[in-house]
Amino acid sequence: MEIKKVTDASFLKYGRIVTDLPEDEISELIRAMENTPEPDDVVYEPSVPELEALPAYKSLSEIYYGEMPIEIGYCNGHNQLLNAVEYHRDSEINIASRDMILILGLRADIDPETFKYDTAKMEAFFVPAGMAVEVFATTLHYAPCGVDGSGFRTVIVLPKYTNYPLEKKHDAGGEDKLITARNKWLIAHKDGGQGDVFIGLEGENLRV
Repeated sequence: MEIKKVTDASFLKYGRIVTDLPEDEISELIRAMENTPEPDDVVYEPSVPELEALPAYKSLSEIYYGEMPIEIGYCNGHNQLLNAVEYHRDSEINIASRDMILILGLRADIDPETFKYDTAKMEAFFVPAGMAVEVFATTLHYAPCGVDGSGFRTVIVLPKYTNYPLEKKHDAGGEDKLITARNKWLIAHKDGGQGDVFIGLEGENLRV
């Protein structure tokens, strides 16, 4: 699939480049990411105390989340496939420790009755190492992909408790069936190996 630069104007409907955080704080976060694992598959940790202890925590909370409590974690590994899409009720900040590719779509394109979504509507964007982007709450996304088969390491910032385990079963029907973790709505592809989740992605399981 075509991979555009994150600076392309077509990215603006999905998010924006973060430019108002102190550069030294971003650099410190990226250096700390070198101490995190990079497995052959994908690992995600929503909250990492060593990252949250850095000065960037205060800036991110105040500037991007209006003084709400946040979590800083990571998504690392090797991946070339879409597999699923997710969305939250809030924006997500991604900081690329390594070059990465984000495959993005619009929540508005989900069928409101069946909750199915056509992957042909998605676009891919290259995010260079050192860049931070805000992914809007209206944007469908999932784990980043590496570039040319290389691994990726990405700082993930979200409101506190996002992606934590659920306290109850969600079986009310409608959108409720998409909830797989706190503040996480997920639609999987049949070839994505996601387990007991809603299968609603139609079309190709996109590969970069």
